Amino acid sequence: MATATAPTPRAALPGVLRHPVARKLLLLAAAAAVLVPLADAHWSSGTWPKALTVDLTGPLTRTGDWIIDHRDSHPLFLHFLGHISNAVVFCVRAVYLLLLAAGWAGVTAAATALAWRAAGKRLALGTAAAFLACGALGMWVPTMQTLALMAVAVLASVAVGVVLGLAAGLSARLDRVLRPVLDTMQVLPAFAYLLPVVLVFGIGVPAAVLATVVYAAPPMARLTALGLRGADKEVLEAVDSLGATARQRLLTARIPLARRELLLGLNQTIMMALSMAVIASVIGAGGLGDRVYQALASVDVGAALAAGIPIVLLAVVLDRVTAAAGDTTGRTTGTGRGHRAYTAYAVGAAVAVAVAGRLAGRPDWPGSWTVAVAAPVNDAVGWMTGHLYSGVPVIGGTADWAGRFTTWVLDPLRDGLQGLPWWAVLLLVAAVAWPIGTWRTALTAVLALAATGVLGVWEPSLDTLSQVLAAVAVTLVLGFATGVAAARGDRFERLLRPVLDVFQTMPQFVYLIPVVALFGVGRAPAVAAAVVYALPAVVRITAQGLRQVDPAALESARSLGATPAQQLRQVQLPLARPALLLAVNQGVVLVLAVVVIGGLVGGGALGYDAVFGLAQGDLATGLVAGAAIVCLGLMLDRVTQPTERRTKKGA
Repeated sequence: MATATAPTPRAALPGVLRHPVARKLLLLAAAAAVLVPLADAHWSSGTWPKALTVDLTGPLTRTGDWIIDHRDSHPLFLHFLGHISNAVVFCVRAVYLLLLAAGWAGVTAAATALAWRAAGKRLALGTAAAFLACGALGMWVPTMQTLALMAVAVLASVAVGVVLGLAAGLSARLDRVLRPVLDTMQVLPAFAYLLPVVLVFGIGVPAAVLATVVYAAPPMARLTALGLRGADKEVLEAVDSLGATARQRLLTARIPLARRELLLGLNQTIMMALSMAVIASVIGAGGLGDRVYQALASVDVGAALAAGIPIVLLAVVLDRVTAAAGDTTGRTTGTGRGHRAYTAYAVGAAVAVAVAGRLAGRPDWPGSWTVAVAAPVNDAVGWMTGHLYSGVPVIGGTADWAGRFTTWVLDPLRDGLQGLPWWAVLLLVAAVAWPIGTWRTALTAVLALAATGVLGVWEPSLDTLSQVLAAVAVTLVLGFATGVAAARGDRFERLLRPVLDVFQTMPQFVYLIPVVALFGVGRAPAVAAAVVYALPAVVRITAQGLRQVDPAALESARSLGATPAQQLRQVQLPLARPALLLAVNQGVVLVLAVVVIGGLVGGGALGYDAVFGLAQGDLATGLVAGAAIVCLGLMLDRVTQPTERRTKKGA
């Protein structure tokens, strides 16, 4: 009879090596000890070797030339893309003419009635004030142009997003296929959409609308799929037991149960469409964005602000109304007949106001009701230039701050990254990514950054990376400090909430106006705009994460005599780690988006290449810069946000 032998126990690892992070770093150090001397012997300089570069200039240039040469003759353009372009122009023009026919009084009345129906009296009054302010600033016609573009783009984005969301929500296989596509569409910066669309459709409204659809459809698709997959299983089983077909189950159960997610998707789509519609002014979309772009190009801060204020007002109104409509899910405010009667009364009142305005001969906003703000704002900017830019005792001026930040932070960081051998930069990325994730995470991050070298834009990519790192560092310091204060003080949180709401609803383009007024042009203003844009998200996520910490853990720490500072360091921050990592991730993504747009105000690097390629119709320069930006975004995303699997394993 065989005797069972006890397994030999494994030798315990030394203290520090018991931690998986330490073991990963040790393995990485061992690999580096072997590979670094070999790499240093062949590639000791900081530049990316030409032997590892793929020149795409020729193929992309030939592709761009072919598109331009055949745009008016090839059947693909004449019989398919041409019809799409004509349909877009027809729809936008029809909506624009309808808005002009309604007149300022009719449009304001209709918007007010819609806001009242969806969100109540307070938001209705705010909506009326916002539209009247657009007219008072002399921006009524550009506002109507932007609204017409927005209406068509949002409807198309919602249609595309719902179709993709239905496919992903009803099929796990399609969900796996669509997920990386939607990820790429959301990481790709706005400017990268514009150049290929311009080549196909030319400068004008069709390119602007279609670029907006590509940019704004993903959140609708994601939230639609999320709502369908999260439908109550018991309700679905009850519907199945009644013998409902798949179509009936979708229309009577799944979609109604996903109403909240659908309305949230509509809200996010509207906000992203407005942001993109403003950026699309670069390719001839017209409207408010074109006024801002032209003013920034001539550094006319007053004119930029006059067009920027209506953009902010539209963003706030649209955000509040759609968010309030989503919050009314599950609540009833009266009978269906009462709702229909109220809707009929509101429509009738809006039509009556529009007709009265037409009969009074005042369809256009009266010129005598316009308030000129550009001149006073430019006078204020001139005063700031003379008194605040430099020479302020003790603290220095805003230009001094920008110069010092560039000299002491941006230049050393850029020069340090570009001075390192390329393989050392990749090794550094692996050393950061692997300890907080898996080897797949590290490999993805390293390959993504290496792709920028293969594309031939290694140095501009490191320049952009230096700006992103500097902006993220400032954002996290300010965001974590403000988030902690908001989580620990209810009064401060209530005071901060409306400020964060306004900053989160402002389109990216608008952030460039105040930084140009304060800091001029250059890399530091681009970083400042990125910080202001990303800060609200970091503050909100940090405060929410700290507030959701288990009260029992805090009570236990207090019972042991822990001070508030000790509770924060030893309980709240460790337990809120997932939220803090999400804040870092969102900060990185949002910073990258605005640093790229900073190419319009002297940010340089990949942002300048994207803007230059768009302005010159240079497909190679623009697309290569856009691809490199996507690679940077992918690398930073993998480095800063561990996946759920990694978090669960503690790897």
